[in-house]
Amino acid sequence: MTEPRYDVIAIGNAIVDVMAPCEDSLIQELGLTRGGMELVDADRADALYRAMGPAREISGGSAANTLAGLSALGARCAFIGQVADDQLGEVFAHDIRASGIDFDTPSRPGQPPTARCLIFVTPDGQRTMNTFLGASQFLAQDRLDEDAVAGGSILYLEGYLWDPEEPRAAMRRAIEAARAAGRKVAFTLSDPFVISRHGDDFRRLIDAGQIDILFANHLELAALTGTDDFQAGLDSLSPKVPVLVVTRGEHGASAIARGERADVAAEPVERVIDTTGAGDLFAAGFLFGHVRGESLERCLRLGAIAAAEIISHYGARPEADLQALVADKLG
Repeated sequence: MTEPRYDVIAIGNAIVDVMAPCEDSLIQELGLTRGGMELVDADRADALYRAMGPAREISGGSAANTLAGLSALGARCAFIGQVADDQLGEVFAHDIRASGIDFDTPSRPGQPPTARCLIFVTPDGQRTMNTFLGASQFLAQDRLDEDAVAGGSILYLEGYLWDPEEPRAAMRRAIEAARAAGRKVAFTLSDPFVISRHGDDFRRLIDAGQIDILFANHLELAALTGTDDFQAGLDSLSPKVPVLVVTRGEHGASAIARGERADVAAEPVERVIDTTGAGDLFAAGFLFGHVRGESLERCLRLGAIAAAEIISHYGARPEADLQALVADKLG
């Protein structure tokens, strides 16, 4: 096996986050599901944008956020995702490259425009997301750089992108390319609504041994396994994947790897500002430790530290020096 060019190469939605603080009353007025994520069409996206207060535009997307955290920790990363040939597409491409991440997917001409996620953040830091997928759902197989996929130690796939047909086919092909090259495949389940639509697909991938590292939160674990009992869910799923990582918000996280289990508490945070990207950055910290052969507990601690940093400010990209934070907390 050749030496990997990247620690992690990821495929995901290329999205620009549009974030604004709001009161709980606005969530109710707009008929939104507080703390959830809903897909919206172009008209609904325009209406929600008009209802927002002053907003910040920050490049996002679940897998891209994870790579931003990995790059900040010192990992070599690349991203595959589709933007349109428009202003937000330029914003996304600039931001991800400025983070030290390779991004070579050609932009897509014409409509639809680049994807955006309209995020309403309530005073307790909870985020309510409304995503217009736009150009990101048209990532075709011919845009897939299979040599780059084969050159990544880990291929990381975003469950959100499994919904549209074209990127789903591209990700299936990427799994084949990664496994043919002897690389690992990591998958994040993303959201219970994704599992409600594609859970059978995900279970088949797991049962076929196509997933080496699986990330979920406790709600996604329940949706995939069909039980609300956390321990029963772990017992059901952990024998089927080499590495299972499950987060539980303020209750910490657990991981099981080939029968070995580790649990960590959540890192203390003075004030939760915005939970957007907490799971994405947890995955970043965990994967950073994993590719370096760290212990299961240390991988979880790295994830918890990265997640704590991200919820202490608006936006899903690190603002503090993650390497300095890790050195301070873990030595």
